[in-house]
Amino acid sequence: MDIIVPILYIISFALFIYGLMGLTGPKTAVRGNLIAAVGMTIAVVATLLQVEHNWVLIIVGLVVGAALGVPSARQVKMTAMPQMVALFNGVGGGAVALIAWSEFRTSDGFATEAGYVVVASMFAAIVGSISFWGSLIAFGKLQEILPGRPIGLGAAQQFVNGLLLLGAIACAVVAGLGGAPEIWIVLLLVLAAVLGVLVVLPIGGADMPVVISLLNAMTGLSAAAAGLALDNTAMIVAGMIVGASGSILTNLMAKAMNRSIPAIVAGGFGGTTTLPGADDGVDRTVTSTSAADAAVQMAYASQVIVVPGYGMAVAQAQHAVKDMAKLLESKGVEVKYAIHPVAGRMPGHMNVLLAEADVSYDALKEMDEINDEFARTDVTLVIGANDVTNPAARNDPSSPIHGMPILNVDESRSVIVLKRSMSSGFAGIDNPLFYAENTSMLFGDAKKSVAEVTEELKAL
Repeated sequence: MDIIVPILYIISFALFIYGLMGLTGPKTAVRGNLIAAVGMTIAVVATLLQVEHNWVLIIVGLVVGAALGVPSARQVKMTAMPQMVALFNGVGGGAVALIAWSEFRTSDGFATEAGYVVVASMFAAIVGSISFWGSLIAFGKLQEILPGRPIGLGAAQQFVNGLLLLGAIACAVVAGLGGAPEIWIVLLLVLAAVLGVLVVLPIGGADMPVVISLLNAMTGLSAAAAGLALDNTAMIVAGMIVGASGSILTNLMAKAMNRSIPAIVAGGFGGTTTLPGADDGVDRTVTSTSAADAAVQMAYASQVIVVPGYGMAVAQAQHAVKDMAKLLESKGVEVKYAIHPVAGRMPGHMNVLLAEADVSYDALKEMDEINDEFARTDVTLVIGANDVTNPAARNDPSSPIHGMPILNVDESRSVIVLKRSMSSGFAGIDNPLFYAENTSMLFGDAKKSVAEVTEELKAL
């Protein structure tokens, strides 16, 4: 076993890295995911080869985990994928926190452990607990169990968060001195849990893609620390891969919103809706259109750009959109899809939805690639994408999202916006695009509206 286990770990690490390389492109993502899954299976087998007892508990744990995880992952709707990701990520952080607690118990309060093991375990306990409870709050907001708007303590928020963090660190110091009562690590976990809740509650829904990525990075780092404490190479490598990739993604997502990570964690963004008809001197007259008019505009266009958002996910309209695009292409219309980095509720949400509908990867254009195209586009069809198309980010210095890179849909010759109502987006900010002269609103369920447009196209 002294030879076999290290060899298996090396194989699993190579598969982790090779699989991660596959995730850099949509055409290789599925294969990359499968390769990484095989690597994780090998790593689990290598770890089990070192186990000498407690096989019954291990088997029960594997069965329960598989029974809960596999059906949940297979049956989850695409609209609920972000909250599923948040929940699964949180479970990883919670597992790490429990491992640290178990290490404390089995070592008589770290009485005989080396200093690096104590430090790594305490770090894993704090960060893992924060990640678990913070992910539960993110899940609750995305699932609409909790309000999506910021919920905080106002000016006292950061002071309270600081006290909780200092309290958790103080408990870690006492628990790590060796032979301390178990109450100290329990108190540490409780304080970290409250901190996780209070950190995520004040964060508005518009920042949720960044929050999910940040919590994912925290889970990875805590897993790496737990692996260091347990001398488990697989946990160290896998945790560092998750932590590093999650940190890079968090930074990229924050840049895509022109917001710093500290500003996002500080919360309080969103929830300041300006409703249509408000007495602020702004003309909020909208132009409604019909499916027939929309079909005529797109049928005689040379290029149509579809801008998907969370509204498309809610309506599960991706297949209807694909059918409409196929019909347009048969009429000689070029159809492209503009993907904003933070559209939806998690990184890559729109890509996943459109890939499910077998939309060609070549038709999916990232923001930097597509933005210059809008000025040459006849019709842009916006499906529930509010905040990422808001020209106030570019034109209004007083807007909370000013400076955020957006899709320049307002530069198109004609813009058709599909929405259920005139409600604001997840950021809670009114969108001047809706009242522009070149914009018309097609109200109703997005899936039904697109299907009606498709039927009208068939008649042309």
